[in-house]
Amino acid sequence: MSNQKQQKPTLTGQRFKTRKRDEKERFDPSQFQESIVQGLNQSGTDLDAVGKFLDASGAKLDYRRYAETLFDILVAGGMLAPGGTLAEDMTPTEFCLFKAQEDIETMQAYAQLLLFLKGFSESECNKLAMLTGILLANGTISASILSSLFNENLVKEGVSASFAVKLFKSWLSERDFNSVAASLRKVGMDNRLLELFPANKRSCEHFSKYFNDAGLQELSGFVKNQQSIGTRKELQKEIEDQMSRGDPLKDIIAYTREEIKKNNISEQTMIGLIWASVMSSVEWNKKEELVTEQAIKHLKQYSPLLKAFTSQGLSELTLLLKIQEYCYDNIHFMKAFQKIVVLLYKADVLSEEPILKWYNEAHLAKGKSVFLDQMKAFVEWLKNAEEESESEEEEDAD
Repeated sequence: MSNQKQQKPTLTGQRFKTRKRDEKERFDPSQFQESIVQGLNQSGTDLDAVGKFLDASGAKLDYRRYAETLFDILVAGGMLAPGGTLAEDMTPTEFCLFKAQEDIETMQAYAQLLLFLKGFSESECNKLAMLTGILLANGTISASILSSLFNENLVKEGVSASFAVKLFKSWLSERDFNSVAASLRKVGMDNRLLELFPANKRSCEHFSKYFNDAGLQELSGFVKNQQSIGTRKELQKEIEDQMSRGDPLKDIIAYTREEIKKNNISEQTMIGLIWASVMSSVEWNKKEELVTEQAIKHLKQYSPLLKAFTSQGLSELTLLLKIQEYCYDNIHFMKAFQKIVVLLYKADVLSEEPILKWYNEAHLAKGKSVFLDQMKAFVEWLKNAEEESESEEEEDAD
């Protein structure tokens, strides 16, 4: 056996490739501008096309890394050289803020593109959000600009919700919440704020926790109330649909009771919804002398439904107020009020005590003199019947 040491193998002449993920991409704002400008020029003056191009390019181009370059392009048309002039060696784009028409509508459109790009750092986003809130408070821009926050990618990455926190804090530092709410309602944003979160987190509970933790309890309460209103509208429509289909009353009652439990709706709120549904489910005669007879016939049919949700005195009083309001708002029903109340009394929907309470102190101002005068004889009859009943009870006791 040879004592000569065995020579170790060598790897001379071989070259290893660097993994792609280990390669550091060269910072090249000129190439970035060339790509963006080319896409903007191809999109022309169509803002929707520009928006789609910028959104699609975000997946390929590093907006965060080239945020300053992107901002220069969208505002001035291209990269700015020292001194604030456009770099002469680069082709600019005509699609930029400085080349746009000088009117509010165009500026709002550009604001949507400029304010909500993912390229900005957290600090830059915060500053933009605060500025946007101030502009909203001053009425410089419309609250419709918030629709840009509902972009799927921004929502998914949490940019929309965090931006909204800073924006609303800034807005509310300048205006009270009633003013903010009015601006949101004006452009239909009051029912869309849950869209700041992805579908799996789009609930009142999650919204409330997020914005309560951020110190925006008024906004949380507003959204909760709006959702509740939306739920009630949907419920009323469903009850109306069930009536128009001719579903059995026992099925409508069962469905409604289930919705009360599921949505934590009070009986007082529900009787108001049912009354509205019942009165909306028929086309009323325009002649005053005929509408009363039509109403009595219709309400007699649905009195079991009304009775199912007037188990409390407060619910009965609520129903009486709804009837008064409806008869006042619909002039053909002005003379029908007393007949409707008497019908519901005979059907055990309404009882003596709530009727007397309504008559003596709890009525609305709407049509007060007309309706009280209509009810005077019936109320006297109720009082006498009540006194006779008490007298009989005393005699029985003796």
